[in-house]
Amino acid sequence: MGLRRRHNYKNLKIWQLGLEIANNISDVLENFPKHEKYDLSSQLSRCSVSMPSNIAEGSARTDKSFSHFIDISLGSSFELGTQLLVAHHRKYIDAETLKKIEEKNEEFQRMTMGFQNGL
Repeated sequence: MGLRRRHNYKNLKIWQLGLEIANNISDVLENFPKHEKYDLSSQLSRCSVSMPSNIAEGSARTDKSFSHFIDISLGSSFELGTQLLVAHHRKYIDAETLKKIEEKNEEFQRMTMGFQNGL
């Protein structure tokens, strides 16, 4: 039986960008109201951390299985986009912060879809 090729997730630009986004979200959440701790803050944290985490987990799998984990990561990135809009609507983040994170998130989505298509 031949050896399956594994991806070193730490070298993947999509994982690095996902981790950067998760860290940006963590920084933003420091300014959220305390009553959001178990609501929107928790959801934002979980979906942003899910993005690089699913890439890391899937990197140890076959390319077909890896593609499934990338789908989950992409789903989390779209969830993040919606939650950012809710946070902006509630005035927890300003327009500039929203724009910066949205741009990174859209770049993550483009890069991740391109990577997935190459598997």
